[in-house]
Amino acid sequence: MKHVRLSVSLLVVLAFTLVFIGCAKPPEAEKQAAKAAMDAAISAGADKYATDSLDAAKKIWDTAESQMKEKKYEEAKKSYIDATTAFKKASMESGKKAVADQANAAFATLEESWKNVEATAKKMGRKLKDKEAWTTDAKAISEGLGRAKEMIATNPSQAKAKLDDLKTMVEKWGNTFKEMAAAPTKPEAAKKEKK
Repeated sequence: MKHVRLSVSLLVVLAFTLVFIGCAKPPEAEKQAAKAAMDAAISAGADKYATDSLDAAKKIWDTAESQMKEKKYEEAKKSYIDATTAFKKASMESGKKAVADQANAAFATLEESWKNVEATAKKMGRKLKDKEAWTTDAKAISEGLGRAKEMIATNPSQAKAKLDDLKTMVEKWGNTFKEMAAAPTKPEAAKKEKK
């Protein structure tokens, strides 16, 4: 009699397990979250800046989709969650690379502007009234450009902020030298006064 009860209990547990597995619902919320993460990654430029990460995330997505077709909902749920994480990683990578590209472009432009200002300073050095300020700022700009270039690889957003600060200084000196070049020299000013 004990064996019969045990057998019946085992069959009941097995039946409930089969019913539970058969009634599992598709992981629609996880699928939608993964889809949203995929769309965000593509919008962030992952197809341009983080292709390897995006491809890896798409493989996980494809796995989840095939698991859904096979009605392996628990496995698909886990795969969709993994895909969401992978797409978010691709978004972050693409954002960082995009900022690094912007910082590199800003660096190249600023470096060229700085070279022009330095060349102008050499030509007009004698006319410069505040040579001490020029020397201090020139040193700060040169060192700042070096530090910004190093920061681009590790922290591009901070490098970009540093470059924006340096740009202000370079523009200030560029404008100073333009004003100096436009100002009449002493003999010319004396001639104008005589007329």
